Amino acid sequence: MDNQTPIYDPRTFKGRTFHDARAAFADGTDTPIAYLERCLEAVAAREPVVRAFASLNEETARAAAEASTKRWQDGKPLSTIDGMPVGIKDLLETKDMPSQMGCVAFDGNFPKNDNAAVWALRQAGAVIFGKTVTAELGGNHPGPTTNPFDPTRTAGGSSSGSAAAVGAAMMPAAIGTQVGGSIIRPAAYCGNFALKPSQGAIHRGERQATSMSTHGPHAASIEDMWQVAIEIANRAGGDPGHPGLMGPMTTPHPIRPERLIVLQTEGWEGLDANTISAFEQLMDNLQSAGVTLLRRGDHTWIESLETSIANATKVCGMITAWENRWFQRNLVDRCPEGVSARTHAVLAKAEAMTRDDYHTLLLARETIRTCHTALAPMADAAITLACPGPATLWPGDIPGKPLAPQPTGDAVFNYPSSLIGAPVVTAPMMAVDGMPVGLQITSACPRPAWLNFLTCSVRKNSTAFSTCRESKARCKAA
Repeated sequence: MDNQTPIYDPRTFKGRTFHDARAAFADGTDTPIAYLERCLEAVAAREPVVRAFASLNEETARAAAEASTKRWQDGKPLSTIDGMPVGIKDLLETKDMPSQMGCVAFDGNFPKNDNAAVWALRQAGAVIFGKTVTAELGGNHPGPTTNPFDPTRTAGGSSSGSAAAVGAAMMPAAIGTQVGGSIIRPAAYCGNFALKPSQGAIHRGERQATSMSTHGPHAASIEDMWQVAIEIANRAGGDPGHPGLMGPMTTPHPIRPERLIVLQTEGWEGLDANTISAFEQLMDNLQSAGVTLLRRGDHTWIESLETSIANATKVCGMITAWENRWFQRNLVDRCPEGVSARTHAVLAKAEAMTRDDYHTLLLARETIRTCHTALAPMADAAITLACPGPATLWPGDIPGKPLAPQPTGDAVFNYPSSLIGAPVVTAPMMAVDGMPVGLQITSACPRPAWLNFLTCSVRKNSTAFSTCRESKARCKAA
């Protein structure tokens, strides 16, 4: 480990936060430009090992921070995140930095446009700090990023740089994207809070190709996570046909839940004993705090959902492969040597599918959603692990050997919620073998067309778990 690498303990670890700096901006004892310089110092110290950034734009960032400083001095900040340094996953376009998507075929790609979320952040006064590393094309071929708590391990993927930059306290927040598990899993590996909102709740801009992709923030605090999400949604709205994330302009107040559904998913059988022990200890704490926990043996509807998601890895992966095949085929035809062997292999599987295969997968997804909707009256939320234990060791591919199948870790616990399309939060509430392991909370309420309001909020380091109930749509316990 580098001499800057912290030892992880969720009870004591504190990343770089922004919400608690605003009072000092307002009274003049601190400024956004000084805050940015502290972030840049952290980048200088940690980036040589963590390697979270695909590119940095310090000149533009300093200019934006100076402008924010002037607004705070005048008492006219644009929003609660005015002056906040934010990283942007390098799948999303930025007008002042290249968008190379972790792919050799896109080296030098510089469309000079802003993604809808990036535009909204600038409108809110955020400081667009740099582009964070993504796995190739948002898939599973890793970039150079290492885990901020152990450089021999993966940071997760595909939002590896976003998760690692926040986990390494280089910045308070960064934007990730997810189709299967690309926000929730890397956040869990890197000790972050993160939000994967309801499907369509944050406008994806140019990234509309796949039916399950979403944008969401990584942050070192629940407050900053929410503020970034709601400030984006307030300006950019949701995807076409979606009203966008709704909710209060400040972090919802946490309320203790009455009931939680504990999901195993198909990932349970692969867990190590230490991870199971840490998770069950947390579940015991919840029960001691008066929360009722329901598991698959407690009701046939829960068993039905568990059965429906037993093959979620394949269903999620193949739906996405089919939907990406046109884009990837054009890319491979244009630049076959600029795309990894992993992406070639995924494309080959997708092109072996038929339309009927895709239709069957969509029916399986709809069954999962129906089973999930049936559970709404039973509990406040579903709870499970956000990753199958600590981040995996990743020494790199070995020449002459088969490619590692999951170099950025396994998204097995994330696929179900992606298929459902419900809002999900990961919270850094566990440590296993000195590494972060996240907890995943998924809304148990249906996804009403008029409301995409995140229902789950966590009070960190508490023996109790708290949840914010949905505005106007609280599902009563049966």
